[in-house]
Amino acid sequence: MTKTLKIGDKIPKFSLNLSNDTVINSKNLIGNTYVIYFYPKDNTPGCTNEAKDFSSLFKDFKNLNVEIIGISKDSIKTHQNFIEKHKLKIKLGSDQEGKVIEKFGVWVEKKMYGRIYMGIERSSFLISDKGKIENIWRKVKVKGHAKEVYERISC
Repeated sequence: MTKTLKIGDKIPKFSLNLSNDTVINSKNLIGNTYVIYFYPKDNTPGCTNEAKDFSSLFKDFKNLNVEIIGISKDSIKTHQNFIEKHKLKIKLGSDQEGKVIEKFGVWVEKKMYGRIYMGIERSSFLISDKGKIENIWRKVKVKGHAKEVYERISC
């Protein structure tokens, strides 16, 4: 059972391949402020809108020295196609084995139409330049979320 992360916790140790052919890990995040958001699947309506919303605010986040990284179980190739198709400006991380997803506690039991299954809970984490969690959004509703995250950081 994964420990539930709370505001003030250090982020779990991890390493992940990104869509731009680089690798990030919890160590090289130190010194930078990041928003890491977890989402179920590329090219689905909610996930597409969320990625587009974060991309539309890319320059605003950049002006605050904040990087945005979306993470799902999709492959790097799928991420690259998703980015190209929707002209996304954000980086996407591939966690096909679900290790990072589990460490952040967003691999959860879900229910839809009476069916119970495991899946990614749409969640976002604001990570400070010291590698600590500054804010957590769980069970995210896509509409207005990217703007809410931006407003939280910019205030």
